[in-house]
Amino acid sequence: MIVKPNPYSFSKRRFFTPSPEKAIHTVCKNRLASYLSEQAIDDVYRAFVFAEKNHRGQTRKSGEQYIHHPIEVMETLAELRMDSRTLMAALLHDVIEDTSATKGELVEQFGEDVALLVDGVSKIGQIKFESKEQAEAENFRKMLMAMSEDVRVIIIKLADRLHNMRTLSIMRTDKRKRISQQTIDIYAPIAERLGLYHWARELQDICFRYLYPKRHSAILKAIESREGNRKLIVEKLQAGLNDTIENAGLIDFKVKGRRKTVYSIYKKMTNKKKSFEELHDIYGFRIIVNSVDECYRALGVVHNAYKPIPGRFVDYIAIPKTNGYQSLHTVVFGPLGDNIEVQIRTQEMDQIAEAGVAAHWVYKQGEEEAENSSHLARQWLLDLLDPKHQTGNAVEFLEHLKTDLYPDEVYVFTPQGDIKKMPRGSTALDFAYAVHTDVGNHCTGARINKTLASLPTVLENGDSVEIITSKNSWPTTAWLNYAVTARARTQIRNYLKHQTDEDALKLGKRLLAGATKQRLFGRRKVPAKVKNKLLTQLGLDTWSDLLIEVGLGKRLPDLVARQIAQLSDDKAQGDESEPESLIIKGSEGLLVTYSKCCCPIPGDSIIGTFTAGHGLAVHTTECPNTGDLQRQPEKCLMVDWDEDIDEWFHVRIQVKLNHVSGAFADAVMAIAEQGSNINHVDLHEGTDSLRKMDFVIDVKDRVHLARIVKAIYRTENVTKVIRQKG
Repeated sequence: MIVKPNPYSFSKRRFFTPSPEKAIHTVCKNRLASYLSEQAIDDVYRAFVFAEKNHRGQTRKSGEQYIHHPIEVMETLAELRMDSRTLMAALLHDVIEDTSATKGELVEQFGEDVALLVDGVSKIGQIKFESKEQAEAENFRKMLMAMSEDVRVIIIKLADRLHNMRTLSIMRTDKRKRISQQTIDIYAPIAERLGLYHWARELQDICFRYLYPKRHSAILKAIESREGNRKLIVEKLQAGLNDTIENAGLIDFKVKGRRKTVYSIYKKMTNKKKSFEELHDIYGFRIIVNSVDECYRALGVVHNAYKPIPGRFVDYIAIPKTNGYQSLHTVVFGPLGDNIEVQIRTQEMDQIAEAGVAAHWVYKQGEEEAENSSHLARQWLLDLLDPKHQTGNAVEFLEHLKTDLYPDEVYVFTPQGDIKKMPRGSTALDFAYAVHTDVGNHCTGARINKTLASLPTVLENGDSVEIITSKNSWPTTAWLNYAVTARARTQIRNYLKHQTDEDALKLGKRLLAGATKQRLFGRRKVPAKVKNKLLTQLGLDTWSDLLIEVGLGKRLPDLVARQIAQLSDDKAQGDESEPESLIIKGSEGLLVTYSKCCCPIPGDSIIGTFTAGHGLAVHTTECPNTGDLQRQPEKCLMVDWDEDIDEWFHVRIQVKLNHVSGAFADAVMAIAEQGSNINHVDLHEGTDSLRKMDFVIDVKDRVHLARIVKAIYRTENVTKVIRQKG
């Protein structure tokens, strides 16, 4: 069977169409009835009624009723035999953005899956594409793909853009050029990635026509002139191919002839730096057979009949493209010296080549149609990942697939409009380190889409992120709990390790100085000879290494002091002397921590306990968690508060109050009025008339805490305030 070429023509489309009702009935009868059930068609019509009602009174620049645009978009998708849920979303794709309809209404009337598709298309429409550099177009494309958790969102958006481009002539020249540039940079490549080659070629040709009208006109005239001279020859060649394959014993097949698009010819001319007259492969033929075996048989027939050009054969059946495209490509010498491109594929391959990913939504109606879109998308991925398609580099295939179609990245904007690519799940903290290490080390929060947000906030595609910094902010170990990227985690660890070693060295000096003073009759200084002997025994390189291990709690200061005393010339024993307390200043750094179980504050009686690798933990002497440790003196250290501490400390209090309106607000106000900050609050159910609230607040010392407690008691509905210790 011979199918004559049908090149895309830029003939003017009619803007004024029959009534919307007649248009939708025509589509339902001529398109949908061929593959959808009556119930599915009724659902599509229901979506039309809703869209028509909401768009009523709106018109396009052409003067036609606005509802004709979604009808055209839906019909374009129906040509690909898309499922009814997609067609419904196509009819509704502008109602959230351009009418008073809400996502909630769509969920109620058409289901959550349709509402999510419409919402996804609306969000894509809100992205601004005025990138500062052409090179950012690729990131925009990836951002679009990443925002579309369901591939059908992108398919609907592409159909929407295709219809807009078909009716672009009504726009001003400058606007046509801007939209065409955006389309050829962003949307046409996405159509190619998804295997929607027919759409991609049409988009490219329309864009080329508006961007370079003179070049387009010149190439089109040259093509028409050549076709006029060689039309009979091309038809004879097509007929010859048909006869050759039929004589080889292949029965059920098709031969389609076509010429390359104006844009593809222009790209070939520019890439190869050749004139139109020097191009010889502007014609192509497609042979469609029933099986893979027949594909290779047809290839042999073609190569026997026409001499193949070396190096121009590609086997996309054995090694498919990442979007599932499969075909045999070869180029042969034609009768007039022209190179003729021949593609050979099966019916199924041809369907996927024409419809791309959309071909995977052609399935039986009924229960299957009720499946949600994420399942469909996953099924499509499973189809592509089928082992029979994997004969190339599987790792590279998967990497391309994840990057191009379902990325593991999110794309966010800096305040200047630049794009940062981040792993999915990244937080504002990760973004801060992506900007610069110093920004990360000093960040305190962020503004995401101009709204204040905390550092653990997870970023979404399209977010605009601004980092807030302070010279007084530094990384803490807690940051590692919500840093996702390797860069952020590495920089945080590097800072903490450097800071920890510095803190450990300082603390180790203080701890060992106190312990040796007790053991060596008041002498703190350790002779160099004794230091060298001890380092040799312990297998350490420097005295600083020993002090760091003492500060980290890996070696107990009293045991090290005993070893020093034993190696000293005067075998002094100072066990009976009064041990010296370590003075806590509140600014020791990471190696002195204040236990969360009892939250010690200046004024409390305290004790220090050693934890290997974590330095010194300070508890109140009343803390039940130190009971066992206090019976092991070598693991404890007498500590005391410095007289002039000017730091903030966490403390936990429980407030019991009457369950009446305004009671909670009064308690919070009382805390704030005393200059304290609330870090955390938990509300616990009590009796019908009482409630309990646990606060974590900042205080300076016990005196400050006493003032806060009194202020809370003075509020009308508070019945009790308790400090929680352990």
